[in-house]
Amino acid sequence: MSAKAVPHLVERVTANDRLKASFGSWFWGSVIAATVIHFAVFNFWPDMTAADIATNTEELEAIELPPEIEIPPPPERIARPATPVIAEADIEEDISIAPTTFEDNPVEDLPPPPEATETDISAAPTFTPFTVRPDLKNTNEVRRALEREYPPLLRDAGIGGTVNVWFFIDENGRVIRTQVQQSSGHKALDDAALKVADIMEFTPALNRDKRVQVWVAFPITFQTN
Repeated sequence: MSAKAVPHLVERVTANDRLKASFGSWFWGSVIAATVIHFAVFNFWPDMTAADIATNTEELEAIELPPEIEIPPPPERIARPATPVIAEADIEEDISIAPTTFEDNPVEDLPPPPEATETDISAAPTFTPFTVRPDLKNTNEVRRALEREYPPLLRDAGIGGTVNVWFFIDENGRVIRTQVQQSSGHKALDDAALKVADIMEFTPALNRDKRVQVWVAFPITFQTN
């Protein structure tokens, strides 16, 4: 009787059966491979040693402390008297000063008056009294000088500033001396301001109705439009 005649007697092999049949060979093959790999790693891996991190400690030296100094207590405050004490003194009632007369002090015996000394006020800025302040006369010329003397590098960069300048002006309104009173923070602007100051012309300063020499300070400003 053939297998075709009896189909129910044919043995069927499934994928699960094949997996179970090959499990043993896969398992032992994996164990052998893992053993070989571990053996190779432990034999060919470089030896690793820990770095020496030992430290040397220096021997501590004992320091002898100076003996403790005992600070004396502050002195006791002196008690003030409860009532003011009036000192006893003999004072004459007549303490008027004798009158001074020309007979007792003749003019010939008096010391001469001090000689008048003229001081050069142009040497440095100083207080000079005046009632009428000098006014700038050549405004247009000064405006052109500001544009001409403005440092190009600072002007192109948009950097400006104000320089306060001392002016020593004589009786005719002429500028005799100039110097920087307060800087703008840029030396180039300070130097340019002094050049502009040299061409400035003023009206004379007056002390009441008299022309006088004066020290005055004026600001010179450089700014971009």
